[in-house]
Amino acid sequence: MSYGRTFPLWRAAAGDHWSAYTRHAFVEGLRDGSLSRAAFLHYLVQDYLFLVQFARAWALAVTKADTIEDMRICAAITRALIDEEMRLHVGDCAEEGIDENTLFAAEERVGNLAYTRFVLDAGQGGDMLDLLAALAPCALGYGEIGLRLKASAGATPYSGWIDTYAGADYQAGCADIGALIDRVAARRLGPDPQSSPRWPDLCRTFTTATRLEVGFWDMGLDP
Repeated sequence: MSYGRTFPLWRAAAGDHWSAYTRHAFVEGLRDGSLSRAAFLHYLVQDYLFLVQFARAWALAVTKADTIEDMRICAAITRALIDEEMRLHVGDCAEEGIDENTLFAAEERVGNLAYTRFVLDAGQGGDMLDLLAALAPCALGYGEIGLRLKASAGATPYSGWIDTYAGADYQAGCADIGALIDRVAARRLGPDPQSSPRWPDLCRTFTTATRLEVGFWDMGLDP
């Protein structure tokens, strides 16, 4: 799935960093079930903390949006992160005796801090399109990973995680985000975004966020 017109161009600009992210050893461990439970739980804790900041970034996007339609999309994503995706992490961790208060109080790893603050800084220092370039690798990359793993995974204890990101609700959200990026790019850059002087900077932002995703998976493998 392409998720619009702009996202595939950013993904191509990221080069090998994109495959390093979407086909990381952590991801392949989810696919074939070889990922250790300790690594997965460590990832869930850090990803919960990540989602707290990610929800704040999407809330910031509400304030950066140009239209009511775009505000509604960003607000809906913020609610979905808080009320759905974070609750899934809470449920998975509760099965291992980790309650939400413990999750929220956990210490953020350096890779987590670097990534989330990069995204927030992109939004606070730039406009809506700068923020979307920083948000897109996580939001749309997980959709791409989910679909690939759903099509290729065998028996794995991580099928619930795969089903979440391959599921119709998440994929519909990805389609909305892809369309949002295209609308904002057209308004900010015109009909030929790649000819805009801003295009290289946006590609760099997207690529840096992709590299930070690789670092997040690396962190997951080092509980």
